[in-house]
Amino acid sequence: MSERGGLPLVTAVSAANTPDAAMLLPLLDGMPAVSGRRGRPRRRPDKLHADKAYDHRSLRAQIRRRGITLRIARKKVESSQRLGRHRWVIERTMSWLMRYRRLVRRYDRYATHFAAFVSIACALVCYRKLAKQPK
Repeated sequence: MSERGGLPLVTAVSAANTPDAAMLLPLLDGMPAVSGRRGRPRRRPDKLHADKAYDHRSLRAQIRRRGITLRIARKKVESSQRLGRHRWVIERTMSWLMRYRRLVRRYDRYATHFAAFVSIACALVCYRKLAKQPK
C-alpha cells in the first residue's frame, strides 16, 4: 500500500495463476477509510458478496472475525444465481478495463508499472463516463 496526498492507495498485484481467494484478505485489510457518514470513517464493508470460489471454511471464519456479513454460495449446496445482480457490477467494470489491451495481456515486468497502467485505465473510464453526462 502506498500513500499519495494523504490518501492510502490499495495496490495488490499477484501472479496470473494465483487463486482469487488468496488475495481477498489482503484486499480487505488494505482498504482505505471511506468517509461519508457521521462518525469515524469506515474501513470495511457491511456485507461481502462472492461466488463459490471463495467458499472455504477458514476464509469464512476470518471474514466473520472482521465483522463482515457473508453472502457466499456454498459449493454443491446452493446456486450462485442469486449473486447475479451484484456480480454484474464487477463483470461490467472488468469489461471496461479489458478494453485496454495492455491490461489484458500483461507486458510489464514490474507490478508497479502494471498498477500504474490500471490506475490510468480507471481514470480514463471515469473521465469517459463523466464526459457523457449531460450538463
